[in-house]
Amino acid sequence: MSDPCILVPTLDEAETIGDVVADFRAAGYDDVLVVDGGSTDGTRETARDAGARVVTQSGSGKGQAVREAVAEHVDSEYVLMLDGDGTYDADDAEAMLDPLRTGEAEHVIGNRFADMRSGAMTTLNRIGNRLINAAFGAIHGESFGDILSGYRAFTRESFERMHLTAEGFGIETEMAVECAKRGIPTTVVPITYLPRPAGSNTNLHPVRDGGIIILELYRRAKTNNPLFYFGSIGTVSTVTGFLIAAYVGIEWVTRQISHEVLAVVAAFAILVGVQLLMFGVLADLILSLHRERLREGE
Repeated sequence: MSDPCILVPTLDEAETIGDVVADFRAAGYDDVLVVDGGSTDGTRETARDAGARVVTQSGSGKGQAVREAVAEHVDSEYVLMLDGDGTYDADDAEAMLDPLRTGEAEHVIGNRFADMRSGAMTTLNRIGNRLINAAFGAIHGESFGDILSGYRAFTRESFERMHLTAEGFGIETEMAVECAKRGIPTTVVPITYLPRPAGSNTNLHPVRDGGIIILELYRRAKTNNPLFYFGSIGTVSTVTGFLIAAYVGIEWVTRQISHEVLAVVAAFAILVGVQLLMFGVLADLILSLHRERLREGE
């Protein structure tokens, strides 16, 4: 059985990457691959000096780095992915890899909330993470505990079955959605989440990246949960139409004022909303039948 590849995407993390590489090397992992997004602070040199195999990605963004690394630079059967900011513990690596080795799962997510140390995450980020995880469960029907966790273990074969397009931090969300959509056996492992060491800066922008993640979750619902996707749009359109229609009716009854244009808009909104709801139901039925056929063919 081949040794796992420890995959670490980086961007300007010279303050922490040396210790990260050294910790995994000391834990017995010889293949530590650092994929750098064009750092200007000496990240590549620090990682190389610590014993890592270092490559510079051709594009930009964490998502692009991970896809390129697996496609071109990883030969191992198993991949353990983590951030280079020193917030993940090398002592959790075996627990992350064990479900892959035993065949229990093909994708493993490290749950940071199981042992989150003081100062590791701001209150705003905690709330945002909880909301995003709740939204994921509601939209995609799975509870993976911590879909934004950057500590992942997966088989290379399962990764290659995923259709991933995110360029930045949305890669974790995409991977979780693809696991749910394609039925990739996934398990969650409790891990320790540490505060960032002093002197290191985060590349994450909570509001901007949180918005991107929410939009990605909703966009992906189109093919994984069409009833939710089209049903939500249809419900908004229908309710809007009825509200406008109620306003038009009240104006006519109480003030004898007609709003022909608004009446047409209300009728159109209701018609479109009902059609979207019907389309969502039909699409969900087709998807359910397709999944049933796939299960029967296995």
